[in-house]
Amino acid sequence: MANVCAYGRFTHAVVRGVPETFGQGSEGGPGDGPAAVDLAKARRQFGVLTGALRQKVGLQLIEIPPDPELPHSWRVEDVAVIVGDTALITRPFHRQRRAEAEAVRRVVSELKLTVVEMGSEEEEEEEEGGATLEGTDVLFTGREFFVGISAHTNYRGAELLAHTFSDFAVSTVPVCGGVRLKNICSMGGPDTIVMSNSDGAKKTLRMMEQLTDHRYEVLTVPEDAAANCVYVRGANKMDFLLHRPAEECPESVEALHKLQDYTFLPTACSEAAKLGASLSSLCLLINRKHTHF
Repeated sequence: MANVCAYGRFTHAVVRGVPETFGQGSEGGPGDGPAAVDLAKARRQFGVLTGALRQKVGLQLIEIPPDPELPHSWRVEDVAVIVGDTALITRPFHRQRRAEAEAVRRVVSELKLTVVEMGSEEEEEEEEGGATLEGTDVLFTGREFFVGISAHTNYRGAELLAHTFSDFAVSTVPVCGGVRLKNICSMGGPDTIVMSNSDGAKKTLRMMEQLTDHRYEVLTVPEDAAANCVYVRGANKMDFLLHRPAEECPESVEALHKLQDYTFLPTACSEAAKLGASLSSLCLLINRKHTHF
């Protein structure tokens, strides 16, 4: 392995507020169509998430104001992949979502990160079937990247990520059923992958195991939604895990609690989930110790 970094150590969380247009405008993919969402409830759930990140985990929270012209912009994880001091600004599959990156670009620039662009729109227009990449298709383990090839991310996008983060191995894996990779898995600790028990997730996991030289612990949960968690190694080496609560994933909470000595933070995400999102979709985590924001 070319490089390894301490996974889970973060200083900042970037989020974007829920706009009045939440739930409007379909992305056109499976799980992304119109749904009966409760805007007020979505905003309350967003508040719980931001409160947990700031007050309980202790991260410095940077909140980008909502933009009603960008109804999907609360899915902030899609528009950047950040490791160390490098931020790759991605290119979502749907062209109308690409404007979401501008506000995130400004934030990471002010944090003095090295900003890498995937290329200009003009270059992509010259190349039919150009690169697409969304952050929720990218699982970084601290040792390597797994990139889900899905309806939203293609091989060219994965190649550009590999070029940007050349110190780390990058493997591509198919994602079944029209979902993103992080709809079915996430990191539950430095060497632990939380994985759904669905047939599609099992196929993806077998491929991941074939492509890596490292042996990860795998914690299997019976519900897809429960497989997406947010892990942070906090102060005094405390392990925090934000996860879907029992009322949303009743069959999986017991499995998650097999993780020893964790501080568990149940965080509801039902309204965002109606639009195909997962818990990690709502935040970008950054490790930046010496900065003035």
